Amino acid sequence: MIDHARDLASVRDATDRLLRAAATLDNAAVEAPSRLPGWNRGHVLAHLSRNADALVNVLQGRPMYVSGEARDADIERDAPRSLDVQLDDLRASGARFQEAGAAPADWSRTVELRNGVTDAASRVPFRRWVEVELHHVDLGIGYELEDLPTEFVEREIGFLAERFTDHPAVPAIALNALEDPSLLAWSTGRKDDGPVTVTGPAPALLGWLSGRTRGKGLTMVGESVALPVLPPL
Repeated sequence: MIDHARDLASVRDATDRLLRAAATLDNAAVEAPSRLPGWNRGHVLAHLSRNADALVNVLQGRPMYVSGEARDADIERDAPRSLDVQLDDLRASGARFQEAGAAPADWSRTVELRNGVTDAASRVPFRRWVEVELHHVDLGIGYELEDLPTEFVEREIGFLAERFTDHPAVPAIALNALEDPSLLAWSTGRKDDGPVTVTGPAPALLGWLSGRTRGKGLTMVGESVALPVLPPL
């Protein structure tokens, strides 16, 4: 069962970790490339700030973004800012998200995200947690998939497995984490063929499912000779 209050606390902790790590950078490092194609670290930090505000919009019943074009323009506008401005914005936008999350609300209600995607309001804090944790890794400043909290890794694997379930471009896949294959097992993809089994450490499974790696550290059993190619998120 989703515990939105607990997830809000996890978002706060993850944001504090990110702020402490980013504070060790300088302006030149912010201008350096991130691990996301076409984005430097300033783009990643700007996106995190604007995403916090966008999820406040969601919680308060407004459109997440005015448009996709406006979202992209805001990130491009904010990416060149100095480190101190980036950190102040990330801290302030994170506080606004926490304030919106603490307001009395019907957490069972359905909210609308981008591109017509809907979800329970109670899952919005977890979605923000995903943004903060994975984009911390994307900064390439020493925080790796293996450093992610265990609970987060397991829940995000489950979330992504659910997202790819019945996707026409994804074959049937059984996912087994080496840490405890009897408990940490998921299935995803189509149901119309026999599954291939992908096994590896849970962080490696998450890296592949989230598009952060091409499957490093994973092994596969099945008819295919290579890991299935997953569609972009």
